[in-house]
Amino acid sequence: MTRKAYFWPVLVIGVILVMAPFAISLPSKASAGQAMLDNFHPIMQPASVKQTGSYFQTFQALRPVATGGIAAASEIPQLVSGLASGLHMSQAQVEQFLGTKYPAFGQLLSAFPKLVPVFTNVGPGLDHYNPLVTTMQTNVNNYAQVDSLPNFRLFTWFFEVPGVLLIIFSLLGLGPFSRRQRSEATP
Repeated sequence: MTRKAYFWPVLVIGVILVMAPFAISLPSKASAGQAMLDNFHPIMQPASVKQTGSYFQTFQALRPVATGGIAAASEIPQLVSGLASGLHMSQAQVEQFLGTKYPAFGQLLSAFPKLVPVFTNVGPGLDHYNPLVTTMQTNVNNYAQVDSLPNFRLFTWFFEVPGVLLIIFSLLGLGPFSRRQRSEATP
């Protein structure tokens, strides 16, 4: 086997290294990966993830309020009616009395029926976000490790540069300027 035969596999490997990134759309995928890392950077910082977990626990603690709010909304008309009877007032007078003497409580009572759709979504919403928060908390270190890699947009060049160098090297070995052909060409 001639010495030139060894350069053909090198040429093939070089061509594969140059073509493969484009065949698998590496430039656009690497750019999208870097954009995602950049976008998640502030969110996945340890302090931010800790704050997210803290807020999530706060909302978890409010789950019974939402559940109770749904039940309470249907009882408010009976409450106002019972107060009106016990205080010897009309329901409108009770509502006015509560609005004047206890404005925050009066607003809360009037808001409960409107909040039922929100309260209804609290439990399912918390169940939905639980895996997200858990995943964030368990992947802070993994994110930091991936984020410490070179910019993903450079990944294409990690294939292109060695591929081009291998192609040049193999073409020099296969071409008219190879050592053997130079020695044969000189008389």
